[in-house]
Amino acid sequence: MSIAPPERVLITGGRGVGGVASFAEGLSYGFGELGIPSEIIAPSQIWRRWRELRDWRVLKVLSTTAALAVPLSRRTICIVHGVPYVPEQGWLKLVGFVASYKLTNANRHARLVSVSDYSSVHMHAFFNVAIDGVIRNPIKSTYVEPDGASHEERRYITYVGRLIPVKNVHRVLPAVRDLLDEDPKLRACIIGDGPLRSHLQQSVSGDPRFEFPDRPSDEEVRNYLRRTKVFISGHTTEGYGITYAEALSQGCVVAMPASGGGVEIALAEVGGRVQLLPINLDRQDVLSVLRRALQVTPQPMPMDNYTTKYAASAYLDIDRQLLIGQHNSLHPEPVSVVAE
Repeated sequence: MSIAPPERVLITGGRGVGGVASFAEGLSYGFGELGIPSEIIAPSQIWRRWRELRDWRVLKVLSTTAALAVPLSRRTICIVHGVPYVPEQGWLKLVGFVASYKLTNANRHARLVSVSDYSSVHMHAFFNVAIDGVIRNPIKSTYVEPDGASHEERRYITYVGRLIPVKNVHRVLPAVRDLLDEDPKLRACIIGDGPLRSHLQQSVSGDPRFEFPDRPSDEEVRNYLRRTKVFISGHTTEGYGITYAEALSQGCVVAMPASGGGVEIALAEVGGRVQLLPINLDRQDVLSVLRRALQVTPQPMPMDNYTTKYAASAYLDIDRQLLIGQHNSLHPEPVSVVAE
């Protein structure tokens, strides 16, 4: 049976540094590398694109909010990035997310993909949601470009991502400050936007060792990572953590909580280029881990399985499985799959 690739791809994205926005941009670039045009739209715009939702020639890759439109859609792959953090996002959002996953499971024209085994296991165990595949988010092409330039000595402790309570930057920062007190050569860099940005700036007000770049470009973020010794995160329920992969690709030692999907990225590096923080984020324990991280020699990690082209190809594999299953159910004899 021959399978017709999509004529183009519609992707719903997000906002801010990293996360769903980075995923959408990277995946779009990957489809471009495969010769398939794509378009990124906001989840709220999906309702205006009902003709494309029904069009077999267009592959739809939908984030969780946009997946609520899946009953109207065909040739669709919905993404499980993670589970809402109820104390901050509320039960209503959790119910909405699970409902969108259940709608996807019920639609024979759609498939559900998780960005990590961590998210996949939890969705099945807690909500009886079936996952059709695991495809880890790609890093942007910016992060796989050869580094032929000479850079300053690595001296930054860096965070990249949204500045929201669930990320726990405010809980990790005191230990970072202790570390800077121990080594006067070190600096801290907090990259991102969110409701906690002003609070974090005020908490270190007047301390020139802390930098808060204002909306840096991808290239500027990459260059900060190339000057970073330790990349930090305090998110204990991170569904995947694309910034972890970006940091590892640039030679950073990553200090992350001993939970979440990020641990899957480089299991063989745990204890080396990956240092695990205690889940309770105790200040002294975090400081001990950061001290150990400083002793590891920074070295870029090969990311062949995290390129944009690799991820886009994996989504096309899921798309082919969807079409084969769909047309086998309609035609007992093998036929060529053609767009309607």
